[in-house]
Amino acid sequence: MKNFRKEILSILLITFLSVNAACQSQKGSVSDSDVKVEKKAKKKKKQKKKKVKLPKIDLSHWSVTTPELNAKGRAMNIEPPEILNYATDERLLPYMYNDSTSGAIVFYSFPSEATTANTKYTRSELREQMVPGDNNTNWTFEQGANMKGKLEMAETTRASDGKYHRTIIMQIHGRLTNEQRDLIGQKDNNAPPILKIYWDNGKVRVKTKVLKNLSATDEELLHEDAWGDDEGFNFEQEVGFRKFTLEVQVSKGKMVVILNGNEYKVYDDIHMKRWGVFENYFKAGNYFQSRDEGAYSKIKYYELEVSH
Repeated sequence: MKNFRKEILSILLITFLSVNAACQSQKGSVSDSDVKVEKKAKKKKKQKKKKVKLPKIDLSHWSVTTPELNAKGRAMNIEPPEILNYATDERLLPYMYNDSTSGAIVFYSFPSEATTANTKYTRSELREQMVPGDNNTNWTFEQGANMKGKLEMAETTRASDGKYHRTIIMQIHGRLTNEQRDLIGQKDNNAPPILKIYWDNGKVRVKTKVLKNLSATDEELLHEDAWGDDEGFNFEQEVGFRKFTLEVQVSKGKMVVILNGNEYKVYDDIHMKRWGVFENYFKAGNYFQSRDEGAYSKIKYYELEVSH
């Protein structure tokens, strides 16, 4: 009888321990699952809290020209204050829009019918306006000017020779005053660009103007045909499809272009000194240099700043 009781007690003890172990195991399993669910929830919450990145660019002193035609059949141009609403303005989409992941303004251009005077190419490009909405107030080399931007080539197509299509990413454009325009009998205020900076097959290339006749009078050099193109200059650094900084510093008789803060090209010759007769304004964006069918490029600007 005693042995029987001992056997019963042993069976009950073993049963109790087995049930207890199973409960503990189940409890542990549920706990691990809860932890995993909690971690996932926290991760999703963290992703939702991710901040939207915006470009560090004040557009209150810029107008923009796009590859879209306006009601008059000309290239669309939007000035301040309307340009400040570029992110929601249907006229500007998809030519100028935010990439909120990288914090940049994307300038998209392709060959279209929306060309401007004296060119066959199209652009999605900013034009400096010292006085918002007014193109008649500009600056001279003697007054000085500085422009700095952080940008990158995001996408571009290739030409038939396998090279990437190139685009102009920065400019300094000359402009005749109304008096100079009337003096030479020109119908508009257009003057040549003293500076064109290209993204050219992964490199940064600089082109400037040179006076054909150094003895030309101040009136003669107001004519566009008084100026020719220099041979151009390529910076040694290859920027490819990476971010880079460009800075242009202008002072009396001098122009300096700086790539990534450590490579310089200085222009301080007679051509720069004679250029002082013109007014100027900065341009920045995507002035696409191809008419190939299906060609396009996208330039991202993260920062753009001008000072005088």
